[in-house]
Amino acid sequence: MHREALIMVCTSDIGGQVRGKGFPARDLEARLASGIGWTPTNSLITAFGPIADSPWGALDDLILLPDPETGTQVDFGDGSPAEHFYLGDILTLDGQPWHCCPRGFLKAALAELEGFGLRLFSAFEHELYYDGALERIGSGYNLDSVRRQGGFAESFLYALTAARLDPDSFLPEYGPRQYEVTCRPATGVTAADRAVILRELARGTAIRLGQRVSFAPMVRPDGGVGNGLHIHISLRDLQDRPVTYDPRSSSGLSKPAGRFVAGILRHMPALCAFTAPSVLSYARLVPHKWSAAYNNLGTRDREAGVRICPLNPRGGDPSALFNFEYRAADSTASPYIALGALLRAGLEGLKQELPPPPDTPGVPGDLDDAAWAERGIVRLPQSLGAALDALEADPAARAWLPPAFLDAYLRYKRCEIGLMDGLSLDELCAKYSEAY
Repeated sequence: MHREALIMVCTSDIGGQVRGKGFPARDLEARLASGIGWTPTNSLITAFGPIADSPWGALDDLILLPDPETGTQVDFGDGSPAEHFYLGDILTLDGQPWHCCPRGFLKAALAELEGFGLRLFSAFEHELYYDGALERIGSGYNLDSVRRQGGFAESFLYALTAARLDPDSFLPEYGPRQYEVTCRPATGVTAADRAVILRELARGTAIRLGQRVSFAPMVRPDGGVGNGLHIHISLRDLQDRPVTYDPRSSSGLSKPAGRFVAGILRHMPALCAFTAPSVLSYARLVPHKWSAAYNNLGTRDREAGVRICPLNPRGGDPSALFNFEYRAADSTASPYIALGALLRAGLEGLKQELPPPPDTPGVPGDLDDAAWAERGIVRLPQSLGAALDALEADPAARAWLPPAFLDAYLRYKRCEIGLMDGLSLDELCAKYSEAY
């Protein structure tokens, strides 16, 4: 059967869904210049089908313009059509950034960070569930778990390498049929682009093997700790020199990095609306699940809201390796929105010159009220509705998004809450597993 190659240009939307339009590959040069038509209300298509209440209705037109740097083409060699797509920016018809474009939201935050003489160097650490793996009780981190996923890992790593994502690790995680994959860090918007592409190539690999992957926060109620998304961050100056580490500080954070982290912790309840943005997210964010339940800083603490990652004594220059990890996130978030919101919170810390946060001695739940007050520790929201309320109650966080974007975001998420209302945990797991 004859075929003509198809290319998609896509965006990662409010719900973290990758949507776009396609065109014949022969038109690529023209489409790189002109883009393809897009509709504002496309941003309100939920991950579960219905369209949230749209302020635009059937009106208006936009352009989805591919970024040549994001071109992804992977031929799996099995006779199936190659994965061939670009990520792009949503623009108005006169070529200006559209105020509700997730990628544009991140780019604007990155530009503001450069005004402080800083650049973002980051990476996303993904956990996923692969249903093609043979399950075995007690197989967390087990060599046999690698055997039991068959050829998925090798095909997936091939795809990541072919897409120039610079894969770093693939390993069996604690949960049944759960795996973790990371790529090496990248500067600016590239880190978020890589996260979007990685998820799609995981899905593309699995489907060619007759299987599925899911990045849902919980795939099944008995599935252990669930799938998290850990966002590793460090700062560099405009000459690309690391500036996050200061061996003289108690936490290792330099003055600018300490201020940046302080901003994240101060606004973390509101941040959850962007980084843990699903009804099911809050089945993970509870104490003693190795996720994050408090807005605290912890050194080598995998239940801290922000964790200072350890330095490998054999790893070389500590200033180049030192980073901190935001843990209250999962892959129902668009990488652009999650990283952009973290940047905005960090910028608040830089603008206000907030003092660096103290390290938390032990688990926050074991501290008394006085210790909580001294360190500014609060329990993170325990539902998506509570996270949205925290966002609306935080004037600084409300201002991170243009008013039209904030309105659209809240409409989408309130709709999602309504769609999930009354469902059991089993039903929620099934819904989100299918959607993500």
